[in-house]
Amino acid sequence: MKLLIRNLARATTESALRALFEPHGTVLSCTLVLDKTTGLSKGFGFVTMSKPLEAKNAMQAINFRSVEGNRLRVKKANTRPDLKSPTATPTYGQSLN
Repeated sequence: MKLLIRNLARATTESALRALFEPHGTVLSCTLVLDKTTGLSKGFGFVTMSKPLEAKNAMQAINFRSVEGNRLRVKKANTRPDLKSPTATPTYGQSLN
């Protein structure tokens, strides 16, 4: 299950984010979203955990927890449709090309 973590401190690293979630289960991947120009964190990221129950437990344990002075928000990440899929419907401003 993929989780969205918001309100991260700009100094948070992927390894620190992984360490925050590992006590709650197996972390398959951990990604911070970085600004393309500066290379700095945009303050949010994604963690994918192997089991839905572990992800739900991590969500409950970490949501609204204060880390590095910031109160984190954790929720299930919305999955985006594969826009190359023939059944995908584009949303406003997107094309299938």
